[in-house]
Amino acid sequence: MSAYTTNEMMTVAAARRLNNGAVCFVGIGLPSKAANLARLTSSPDVVLIYESGPIGAKPSVLPLSIGDGELAETADTVVPTGEIFRYWLQGGRIDVGFLGAAQVDRFGNINTTVIGDYNSPKVRLPGAGGAPEIAGSAKEVLIILKQSHRTFVDKLAFITSVGHGEGGDHRKQLGLPGKGPVALITDLCIMEPEAGTNEFIVTSLHPGVTREQVIENTGWAIRFAAEVGETAAPNETELTALRALEARTAAAHGQQGGEE
Repeated sequence: MSAYTTNEMMTVAAARRLNNGAVCFVGIGLPSKAANLARLTSSPDVVLIYESGPIGAKPSVLPLSIGDGELAETADTVVPTGEIFRYWLQGGRIDVGFLGAAQVDRFGNINTTVIGDYNSPKVRLPGAGGAPEIAGSAKEVLIILKQSHRTFVDKLAFITSVGHGEGGDHRKQLGLPGKGPVALITDLCIMEPEAGTNEFIVTSLHPGVTREQVIENTGWAIRFAAEVGETAAPNETELTALRALEARTAAAHGQQGGEE
């Protein structure tokens, strides 16, 4: 088994969550890298949709943005953005929404708007894009991001995209369809919502990661499932496909893509 990085472990673990044949609405960056790795390995028939209109995109390199021509050129078809949201997403035809985040809280709510006070922020982030609609209407949502006190926070400065709201059945009270976030995949572990509370708890640790590391890199009092598994290490097929994808992207764009 080849040595691998924590970022590679995170990407591979996220890719494995996509079922073959699923219709997946993909965010740019880490979600796009994981979704395309799934397409190249365990889920060759996954249908990747981007908010700019491509359906069935099969990029050979990772897109720099939703407007990257590679997406349209490799798609089965391209439709207007309005159709993507109204017919596909709000119409209940998206199996999985795959999102990144700047910050996330214990209930899978996402902040991509500001750090600090909204009217005088320390940092103004890229914003919502299509994430609020994806988080609200997809049948289920996967979230991928690197784990630290800065990204896994006790209280979000701004809720850009609703996960499980205030926990429990709050999402249902808000009238949002679908299951909401079903997994947080990080460079340390995998978290899933606890039955009843919908608070995210650790269900799997990546190889070599300790509970103490997870606790130290979480901004709330993170809890662990009664039985915590160990994530299977990346295999040669997964690593070869991922590294080749990154190499093609670096050759095309001068960067690997999906690094935020």
